[in-house]
Amino acid sequence: MLKPSQKAAMTAELPTPRGTLTPNRLLSDLTWLRVGGPADWLFLPADEADLAAFLAALDPAVAVFPMGVGSNLIVRDGGLRAVVIRLGRGFNAITIEGDRVTAGAAALDAHVARKAAEAGLDLTFLRTIPGSIGGAVRMNAGCYGSYVSDVLEEVCIVTRAGEVLALPASALSLGYRQSALPEGAVIISATFRAGPGDPAALEAKMADQIAKRDASQPTRDRSAGSTFRNPLGRSSTGAADDTHELKAWKVIDDAGMRGARLGGAQMSPMHSNFLINADGATAADLENLGEDVRKKVFQSSGITLEWEIMRVGEFSQDK
Repeated sequence: MLKPSQKAAMTAELPTPRGTLTPNRLLSDLTWLRVGGPADWLFLPADEADLAAFLAALDPAVAVFPMGVGSNLIVRDGGLRAVVIRLGRGFNAITIEGDRVTAGAAALDAHVARKAAEAGLDLTFLRTIPGSIGGAVRMNAGCYGSYVSDVLEEVCIVTRAGEVLALPASALSLGYRQSALPEGAVIISATFRAGPGDPAALEAKMADQIAKRDASQPTRDRSAGSTFRNPLGRSSTGAADDTHELKAWKVIDDAGMRGARLGGAQMSPMHSNFLINADGATAADLENLGEDVRKKVFQSSGITLEWEIMRVGEFSQDK
């Protein structure tokens, strides 16, 4: 039975925005893993003012869920009892002034890296990170020894009450694959301070990163990037994790779970920390396989893997 708070999004009278508001919107085609039930509502705001006005007028009892491009997300088969907010073209601008790069939350990480490189600024670590800037900030994304927290200067958010705020990076308490944002806040842009570099050299560096990624990761399969956090990644920036010999893929291998399958879900034979939708998997297939992996790794090594993929929504009531 749904709690009153869970029913709120379905029964409340929602404000009328200038953007697009769609009821009972299936989310499976909006996630990289292609799974997920319906959201009570999907809201695509026209611009910052539209988003702020909508949230200010929305019944406080109605939950909201900001969603990027779905690159690091499992939406459960029962869907989301919330208004899912997805930012589009009105939130993907990239501007560069001096050594500062300001990107809308909907701008793709790879696009930001390329635009910065063209201007002689080094944000190359973003090039191989799947997803958009809003998600990269929220998760303090990183690779090759660099993290968002190393370069982030400021974020602009719209609060659940509809207030537009600029927050310094220090206010986010950025840690290993985590941040502290106000409940229900929607990131709308981020400003990075980037170091200089020769555009041609930066482009070559990114090409090398792409080649290495494609050689070691299942980029042609339906995945959501790394499934589990690397064990012992606990520094304030996450940088110490890159010097640690203990990696999630290694303990998964040691537990004999490379290539393991459950229904249509599989741990990639190419990279065992990638959970893939191999053959029409449900969200339950994917999450249950991930939990099986966690159990086997704990039995094998005593290590409790922590999910890096975000899992949200309700389980299906179907048996």
